[in-house]
Amino acid sequence: MPSAPPRSQWFDVWRQFTHHKGAMLGGIVFILMVLTVFVGPLFWTVDPTFIDIRARNSQAITSCILTFSQMFSCFADPSSVGIKASWAHPLGADQLGRDTLARMMAGGQTSLSVGIAAMVLSLILGSLFGVLAGYFRKLDGPLMRMTDLFLALPLLPLLLVMVLLFREPLSAAFGPETGIFILIVVAIGITSWMPAARIVRGDVLALKEREFVLAARSIGTTNTKMISRHILPNVISPIMVSATLGIANAIITESALSFLGLGFPPDFPTWGRLLFDSIDYMQQNPERVILPGVAISLTVLSVNYLGDGLRDALDPRLRGR
Repeated sequence: MPSAPPRSQWFDVWRQFTHHKGAMLGGIVFILMVLTVFVGPLFWTVDPTFIDIRARNSQAITSCILTFSQMFSCFADPSSVGIKASWAHPLGADQLGRDTLARMMAGGQTSLSVGIAAMVLSLILGSLFGVLAGYFRKLDGPLMRMTDLFLALPLLPLLLVMVLLFREPLSAAFGPETGIFILIVVAIGITSWMPAARIVRGDVLALKEREFVLAARSIGTTNTKMISRHILPNVISPIMVSATLGIANAIITESALSFLGLGFPPDFPTWGRLLFDSIDYMQQNPERVILPGVAISLTVLSVNYLGDGLRDALDPRLRGR
């Protein structure tokens, strides 16, 4: 009887990942969020900066959840029951009359782009420091003390200082939007690489004592080839897990900066900026605070569940549980 062909390691990883209900749900939610903010503007073509002064501070259509007898007439004509809402702005409009749905999608593009770009930068720095500290004994002490120094710094005040110092020069050099994007990505990236560095360093220290590394060293493999061929491919799993968690951390940090009024310009929407602009209208239009808050929470939660699923799938000790 012929034996079944051996399954690849990545097949086992994918099989374990698909059996993680939280990771699958998180993946579906994250994909829906990405499609909504990047593909949605192709269908909802309203300019997020267009000002419709007649619709200023209008409410969302969801305000039509009234008594059963009023609900159908309200959805047909919200003004018939005294609600300032219309299908021209289904999620309402802000204090200047700009469409909330269009600004939510534009803000999601900015927040997700900042999160992914900052995550890539922090992973590059974290992987570099972690591999060098774990592989070269002489560099371990200085690099880890530098990591401890960055971990001891108060990150939010440091980010505020960086924004205040470099905001004007970068805006003058690259333009307001591009300059602030570069500043926020770099600021978040260079203040969030430390956890990835410590995780990668621990894995590299363990890999250095494995038989295949000792065999490669015995035949004269150079350090560069050793790191690129044997060390880095075997630390992909912690790097991928750190990547998912890094996106969530970067989105929260960018939202906090925008909420404090130190992020992008006022006419350039982000989810944090939408929250900041809605503070004075919480009682009049509570959905303007709820919508960006829910978007941030769902995105961060879905990314965290993806990270949990990847961690369980990539760890051989947890497979099959």
